Amino acid sequence: MSTYVATKDSIERKWLLIDAEGKTLGRLATEVARLLRGKHKPTFTPFLDTGDYVIVINASKMVLTGNKLDQKKYRHHTGYPGGLKEVDYRTLMAKNPEKALELAVKGMLPKNSLGRQMFRKLHVYAGADFEQTAQKPEAYNF
Repeated sequence: MSTYVATKDSIERKWLLIDAEGKTLGRLATEVARLLRGKHKPTFTPFLDTGDYVIVINASKMVLTGNKLDQKKYRHHTGYPGGLKEVDYRTLMAKNPEKALELAVKGMLPKNSLGRQMFRKLHVYAGADFEQTAQKPEAYNF
């Protein structure tokens, strides 16, 4: 018996809707990354994008446990000398809660062109309204 390898023609994608209200950031991010990658499907192929489209709503109502809102920091460098920028998650969640989830999911995907292709299938919204109603997304609970 040979190993099954999916082809681009045999990949079936769904649109999944996840409500982030009351969910922990890290646990939500791992589940979203798993869905984007396609590891929940029996047709998973590591070198192909077999994952589904994921819409996350109510990202502003995610929670971080413990003192992470004040202690956890997001850092990036501008490329200039002394250009290390740092913001704590309380400020990040107040200003741009979508970015907090996107950064967490992006770090869990492959660091290559395949990972960038998977990341483009993620749509995060701070509130309950989203634009992809025409795709008729299925509610996904975990």
